Amino acid sequence: MRILHVSDVYFPRVNGVSTSIKTLAGQLEARGHAATIVAPRYEPRSAGAELAAGNGVIRVPARKVPNDPEDRWMSLRGVARLDEALDARVYDLVHVHTPFVAHYGGLRLAGRLGVPLVETYHTFFEAYLHHYVPLLPRSLSRRLARWMARSQCARADAIVVPSPALETVLRGYGVTAPLRVVPTGLDLTEWGNGDGARFRSRHGIPPTRPLMLYVGRIAFEKNLFFLLEVLDEVRRVRPDALLVLAGQGPAVPDLCRRVRRLDLERHVLFVGYLGREGALQDCYAAADVFVFASRTETQGLVLLEAMAQGVPVVSTAILGTRGVLEGGRGARVSAERVAEFAGHVLALLGDRDARDRLGAEAVCWARTWSSEAMTDRMLELYAEVRSRGRRGGRG
Repeated sequence: MRILHVSDVYFPRVNGVSTSIKTLAGQLEARGHAATIVAPRYEPRSAGAELAAGNGVIRVPARKVPNDPEDRWMSLRGVARLDEALDARVYDLVHVHTPFVAHYGGLRLAGRLGVPLVETYHTFFEAYLHHYVPLLPRSLSRRLARWMARSQCARADAIVVPSPALETVLRGYGVTAPLRVVPTGLDLTEWGNGDGARFRSRHGIPPTRPLMLYVGRIAFEKNLFFLLEVLDEVRRVRPDALLVLAGQGPAVPDLCRRVRRLDLERHVLFVGYLGREGALQDCYAAADVFVFASRTETQGLVLLEAMAQGVPVVSTAILGTRGVLEGGRGARVSAERVAEFAGHVLALLGDRDARDRLGAEAVCWARTWSSEAMTDRMLELYAEVRSRGRRGGRG
């Protein structure tokens, strides 16, 4: 089977969507299928560009998104011009991963190639838009996000969602297209071999210093200001506590100002994006506790990455993270209350045996989310969609 993946983001842009596409494409190719990725063109020397190398990626001309230096806006004309080049290949299905130019370009390609369209709804845009279009009233941005979801889902042959919680959200919007829950799988070969001592040595962190870790985009919707309040509470009991923030994003300047205001400069370390070929694994392995409080996750892949590395988790369970945290395996679930969350963190920091027990549970739980198992589910969906054939009214 030949699958054409179309996305507005891909490496070197580091986020969950890029990771999801890369993992799925790798699994498909390992099984003898062909996966071609259509994605924006980034600067050739941008950080992490080596991740995008390979014959399976077609780069489309793109321009920078205003006020967002990490992202690119693909040329719709550039996507359309792929038609003739793609005609020389035989594709069985188009899989779209983002709702912007990729959606409309992928829709056109599916119609031109005469193949079905599957679309993954990775992101809870209703909770995101007001951060990036602040002049738009929040009630209007919510209505716009819901209308866009209904409109775009209606044009696909099947919709993939990474969690049951997002399936419920889309049904609540009035989406009637076929929906299938297929979480992003975890490539277990990448995890379990991190060197925490190496990370601590590289950053001058003493071996016994209590280390809380967050990995992900440094963005407003990730609720990182709440984690700073938790840290402020924790350091009153553990004065040497350190919070490491691994990632980059638009909230960094505001977060730094809050760090200074709370007098937390000696307790917070920003390390930026870390490569997935060892540096990120070392970072996870260095942590005593992984902390997370995002309100907008459709799955929460970083929770599973931490668990696969044997790191106990303290997190809120909102939207997609509920599925990962169900039953408390490998994690302590907290309400979004500073004292309660900090209490869970302090309890683990003060009890090595409890950390070890929870870490062992976490590893076992993460293994059930393997990319192999999730790819099986995706291939079942692809087969069903192909057997039904392409719906009309697109192109």
